[in-house]
Amino acid sequence: MSERGVDDRAVLRGFEPSDIPTGVTHYRGKVREVLTRGDEMVIVATDRVSAFDRVLGVVPRKGEVLNRISEFWFRATADVCANHYRRVLTPRSMLVTPCRVYPVEVVVRGYLTGSAWREYAAGRPVSGVTVPPGMRENQEFSGAIITPSTKENDGDHDRPISCADIVATGIVPADDWAAIERSALALFARGQEIARANGLILVDTKYEFGHDGERIVVVDEMHTPDSSRFWYASTYAERFAAGERPDELDKEYLRRTLMECGYTGDGEPPEIPMTVVSELSAKYVAAFETITREKLSDSGLDAEAEKKRILSYVNEGS
Repeated sequence: MSERGVDDRAVLRGFEPSDIPTGVTHYRGKVREVLTRGDEMVIVATDRVSAFDRVLGVVPRKGEVLNRISEFWFRATADVCANHYRRVLTPRSMLVTPCRVYPVEVVVRGYLTGSAWREYAAGRPVSGVTVPPGMRENQEFSGAIITPSTKENDGDHDRPISCADIVATGIVPADDWAAIERSALALFARGQEIARANGLILVDTKYEFGHDGERIVVVDEMHTPDSSRFWYASTYAERFAAGERPDELDKEYLRRTLMECGYTGDGEPPEIPMTVVSELSAKYVAAFETITREKLSDSGLDAEAEKKRILSYVNEGS
């Protein structure tokens, strides 16, 4: 991704191996990094942006938006399903409870769009789910469906998998999977309810679940522009009737830009103009402010100072 004009003081790209204090375990994902020392775990939402399972560059303010939106949803859904959230440490980081994470991405869909539509249009089931005939792109399902995918190693594409195969292959025990399905649907219903009250449609989302030794909990992130699709509710019906694309407030803008360039994850990604990066940053901020009804104020903490604060916590605690 083209990064001309990006101020390095304003973006947190992540940690280098040389940054990590002795005794601290460091995991680097596509966007998030996890620092663990003993029973203390810190998840850092960097400003890296990914699409089609590839890291493509950085987007200013993105990490802070992801972290704070997740905090909002963890608090708003704690009565629906337990989660790993403890507290926010810095704008881009939060302290969480370490969990054994199930190796499945639990995708819940309320509408036929995105990769589900592409599978359906090609005449294929969606993660083992047979979608009724005659549906149109962006049409609402009669009820939310679960279409899981595997969690592959970095650089590999996640694969669709049916709920039945998750249990049959032993990826997740049957009782745990049944509880995960119930929790995912309940979380999605709460998310749709809150989004609707704020003028949005929660279209679909991805959850990850873990076990903290006593119970199943939702982990990682929740209902962010990275893990979810949001549409503006006020224009959906009119646009759907006209066969037009819904007004979006999520990362689909970047995916669509890449697909228009012929890129879907294989080979060298195209260079993305700074105008797209700026627009994407604005969409992240708008998503935070629309979902939470709060203004995203400037923390006044530059990226290097934030890194030092995070590293100081995992090294010494506070």
